Formats: sequence, structure tokens, C-alpha cells
Amino acid sequence: MRRLVIAGLVAVLFAGCGKDDQPTPPEPTGSCCAVQGVCTVTPEAACAGTWAEAGVCDPNPCPPPVPPDMILIPAGSFTMGSPASGPGRSSYGNRETQHQVTLTRPYYLCSHEVTQAEWYAVMQTRPSGLTGDNLPVVQVSWFDAIEYCNRRSVDESLTPVYTLSEVDTSGGHITDAIVSWIRDANGYRLPTEAEWEYACRAGSLSAFSNGPITAMIGYDCSDDANLDLVGWYCGNASGTTHDVGGKAANAWGLKDMHGNANEWCWDRYGDYPSGSVSDPAGPSWGGNRVFRGGAWFSRAQYCRSADRLYYGRTDHDNGVGLRVTRAAP
Repeated sequence: MRRLVIAGLVAVLFAGCGKDDQPTPPEPTGSCCAVQGVCTVTPEAACAGTWAEAGVCDPNPCPPPVPPDMILIPAGSFTMGSPASGPGRSSYGNRETQHQVTLTRPYYLCSHEVTQAEWYAVMQTRPSGLTGDNLPVVQVSWFDAIEYCNRRSVDESLTPVYTLSEVDTSGGHITDAIVSWIRDANGYRLPTEAEWEYACRAGSLSAFSNGPITAMIGYDCSDDANLDLVGWYCGNASGTTHDVGGKAANAWGLKDMHGNANEWCWDRYGDYPSGSVSDPAGPSWGGNRVFRGGAWFSRAQYCRSADRLYYGRTDHDNGVGLRVTRAAP
């Protein structure tokens, strides 16, 4: 029945497309699939032969739509980490050792942290103690963030990026699981640590994307003139998170990369490699996962582009949220 209806549609669309009726066919206006398996075909597109069989999208020939708040981050190389003498740099182990990183594929990264409204739309929960629809969601574990990415992918007819096996749960939360990353899937995921820092820097080499750190290091809280412009931290946040997007964007249009809420990354925590690497995704073993960016209660030094912190996969507090990424064509 479906193909009979489609055949009738083709006949209607091509009616009047002969040379006598339309000597010069118009350029294809194009058409796309609003939902997997469903096409909208204009008469102009049909007349120009854009579709071999109007209305059939199996497989769907159209790329999945990209939300307007997802920014395309170009492939490229950068120096990850911070200089040994950099103000505020962690002296713990090989934590911020500078090394060259090449990201061979472009990717989309959301311009802001996942909001509480966005989280509720997918997860139907409100975990954050500091409440407000446009505030960044916090109090979410790494496992919670993985689950959000998969559920949002399904909601938007995308292929989930993560597969989970040997899953243990308690109180509706994942407490243990083996998580694998399907690299070719087109769904939402957490950025790698390298993707996060590359996007945060947006070509900059300084402590913050808009300049060097000016705060006094080691004090409980010292104001920083540069950080004031791009992030919420202990010097200006007045003891709470703030609506996402309220500070200036970096050179690539990303906001709140410094402060407001820390953001989970994919990587396990470990020392950096000593040489140049391409598309790093962290150590292959270890229980702790990295988060980046600093929070509303953080001192300026912990909001630097290079700063790194970590928690266990089930840990959560009112300073850790997430930002999502997607593969780009």
C-alpha cells in the first residue's frame, strides 16, 4: 500500500514536467527527511530528478539535523597543557605537561553547558540543588552523563554512541558498568579531554581563552580581570550557578568554558604522554574520569584552560555538569 501511494505521488509530482509543459526544469529546491523513513519532496525537486522514487528514504539520505546551539569545531593541532612556570599550574605529577595534539576530525560542541531544562526533557529528573531551568545541570555523575547522551540520541533519532554491559544499578542510577565508545555513531557524547581543551582555547595560548591569569595564586579567592569577562567563579558568582551563556564567548562562540560548572569528559585520568599524539582519548585503564573548566565556587587557577580534576564514575556534587558533542560529517 505504501509503495502504491508513493507511486501515485510520483505521478502527481511529475505531471506537467514534460518538455512541452516545462521546457526548462527549475533547479532542485531540495527536500529532506524530517523523520527517519519519511521524505518531503517538492514538485521542483521531483521534476529535476533529485529523487529516484519520491517519498522513499531507506536509508535516510539526509544528514541528521544539527541543533543551532551546536558549533562546528574544526580539525587542527594545538599545544595541550601549560608551561612549567605558568601561574596557577598544578605541580602534581605529570598533570599539565605540555605536548602536541592533533585532532584529525571536526566535531560539533554545544555552545553552552547542558541546562536543567534540557536534562529534565530527556531524563525526567531534577538532580540539581541549585534550581532553575537555564542553570547548568549539576549533581550528575559520569555514568549519569553517559546515560543522558544515549537517551538524548534516541530521542532525536540518532545512533547512541555508548554501549553498556555488566550494568549494576542502585536507586535508579548506574553504579558500575563497562562502557564502550562506538566511534562511527552519530549520537551525542562527552568530549575527550583533548577536544575539550582545544575548543576552550579556541586558538589561544594563555591561561584563559581571553588572556593570562591575573588573580593572586593560593588565596581563598582573588578577583581576576580576564576571568570576570568570560566565567562565573568564586570572585563574581555570589555563591551560586548562573544561567548559561551569560558571559562573553570565546573566539569560536563557546560560552562558560571557564567556570559556572565543571564538565565531564570521556577520558580516564592519567599522566599526559611525553610526545605528540593524534586523537587521544585518555588511558586505557583506571577508575577515575576527568572533568574540566572550573565551577562557580572555584578559584581562578582552577578555571584555566589547562586545569584538570577528576572524580570516580559515580561521584557527583553541585559543581559538576556536562557539555555534549557530536560527530561532524
